[in-house]
Amino acid sequence: MRLLLVEDDDHVAAALSAVLARHGFQVVHARNGEEALRAVLPTTAPDKPPFGVVLLDLGLPDQDGYQVCGKIRKLTSTPVIMVTARSDVRSRIHGLNLGADDYVVKPYDTGELLARIHAVSRRTVSGDDAGAAAGDDALRLGPVTIELPTRRVSVDGTTVQLTRKEFDLLALLAQRPGVVFRREQIISEVWRTSWEGTGRTLEVHVASLRSKLRMPALIETVRGVGYRLVAPVGA
Repeated sequence: MRLLLVEDDDHVAAALSAVLARHGFQVVHARNGEEALRAVLPTTAPDKPPFGVVLLDLGLPDQDGYQVCGKIRKLTSTPVIMVTARSDVRSRIHGLNLGADDYVVKPYDTGELLARIHAVSRRTVSGDDAGAAAGDDALRLGPVTIELPTRRVSVDGTTVQLTRKEFDLLALLAQRPGVVFRREQIISEVWRTSWEGTGRTLEVHVASLRSKLRMPALIETVRGVGYRLVAPVGA
């Protein structure tokens, strides 16, 4: 897999590139946001396969990493993993709103980073397959419409932009409104892993969905168990 590493510290980039290379990745290093944006353009290396993952450090010298993420998302659907020292939930939600697929908080364990890279790669493939195989039905819950074939979500007719995993999570819960889904079950079906580190990612995705849909009561937390979707009145 080709991987774009966006990191301004050459020493950090060299050490990480060596680790990634030992695990079979072909690493392309970009030192700032401008280089990263040029690298993801399809015309930059037309004879090479597209990047499988973009590993994006937020502390870049020329522009804010969040801005770079948003621009990358407009150019390509390649999964983006943010690397940040900002561990608060609000910062993570902001990153997801801009189109990031996952995040890793510094300092991180190399094994965790590798697991997350492989996880977003698998999720991208499985998500594309699921979209192609979906039926023609749409799920309608009050003002919320979830179109499975096109992976489009709208509230009162206005399209809401969701990431792949946000859509998969919402679609899973919406297929059985009122039913409590255990955290382990959601992680297994949406993230296709049993890795315990995904639990925090689930919480952030739920918070992001509540924010984007502007319906905080739509997804209810069942303490100690998991989550369920509460159908709006009249749905």
